[in-house]
Amino acid sequence: MSSPKRILLIIGGGIAAYKCLELIRRLKERGHHVRAIMTEAAHQFVTPLSVGALTNERVLTDLFNLDEEREIGHIRLARDSDLIVVAPATADLIARMAGGHADNLATAVLLASDKPVLVAPAMNPAMWLKPATKRNVIQLKADGIRFVGPAIGEMAERGEAGPGRLVEVPELIEAIERIFEPGGQRDHVLAGRHVVVTSGPTHEPIDPVRYLANRSSGKQGFELAAAARELGARVTLITGPVSLPEPQGVDIVRIKTAAEMLEAVRAALPADVAVFAAAVADWRVDSPQTEKIKKAEGKSAPTLALTENTDILKTIAHEGALRPRLVIGFAAETQDVVAYAKKKLKSKRADWIIANDVSPSSGVMGGENNTVHLITASGVDSWPEMSKAKVARKIMERAAGELLAKRTAAE
Repeated sequence: MSSPKRILLIIGGGIAAYKCLELIRRLKERGHHVRAIMTEAAHQFVTPLSVGALTNERVLTDLFNLDEEREIGHIRLARDSDLIVVAPATADLIARMAGGHADNLATAVLLASDKPVLVAPAMNPAMWLKPATKRNVIQLKADGIRFVGPAIGEMAERGEAGPGRLVEVPELIEAIERIFEPGGQRDHVLAGRHVVVTSGPTHEPIDPVRYLANRSSGKQGFELAAAARELGARVTLITGPVSLPEPQGVDIVRIKTAAEMLEAVRAALPADVAVFAAAVADWRVDSPQTEKIKKAEGKSAPTLALTENTDILKTIAHEGALRPRLVIGFAAETQDVVAYAKKKLKSKRADWIIANDVSPSSGVMGGENNTVHLITASGVDSWPEMSKAKVARKIMERAAGELLAKRTAAE
């Protein structure tokens, strides 16, 4: 846990505002000092009385309140905090931040502040996925604003689901305290770097309607791409068929087959880091049928002749002048996880292998969490179970440190 900090919480006008009451309580339990600003719309969901009772501070609402401006002032508010947290951050509030508006107390404080800002979006999925919101988020991230979420799930409106939920309070607390960890406020440690990430499964056609594939949701790869972008990298995400919201500010190349993925990776080079998180099919059908294979009574099942796909990780790790400075592979195993990963590190000539257990009991395939082992030439670093987003952040921060060490050694 970080030492006590002064946190200014800006509560936006969304149904998820009720979670801020729990957030305040948890932050106070950790010794942090919390002061709150409520937008006008926020009053429709929680009351200043409830917020003030938990913060033990006067709740601030009005930019043009003479008493508040004389005693506190929006400039002082902007400077007197160690961190500003915006939760829930509605589409409108995010748009105002991106446009540099200062027509209410919340936006005036945000514009005047030189302190870190953490934004936790909450809105309907249709609003989150609109191009206008995407542009605003990209702009804010480029300005150095940090984001946590949104989460994917059921919305308050009946029948609505998707990306847009405010993350749960424990994840918000974790994101807040991570900023205060040693080095947590370093911005853009991958600035100027190009990171290539592969993700998802590949689909190898049998006929026009059937294919061979691996069971991969693509979530870990998408989190890796998002983490690299948050750390300032230019990111190319090469993904097989998945149903996930696109990470903001990332160049996405969609492919279907292993051959297409290899071609896309080569086209994306040169790169500083290449992370091969995709679950590429090991084999493809030698001669896919151009028409749907029909079954008939008395007719035996068709025989599929398989050909081994090109090993993308091994190929890129041997590419000579175009080889990325840091090549990271994934080893998804169901037994002897570390032993197989060590063999893969040598045979593929990768710099790192991220090994994980994907047996059905692990819940990794399609799940939210992961338990991984980082395999390098110097040994094995086993990490506890954590969210895939946190795994991704840790990998990319470690990658940034490795690139710095390589540059220092070269100098």
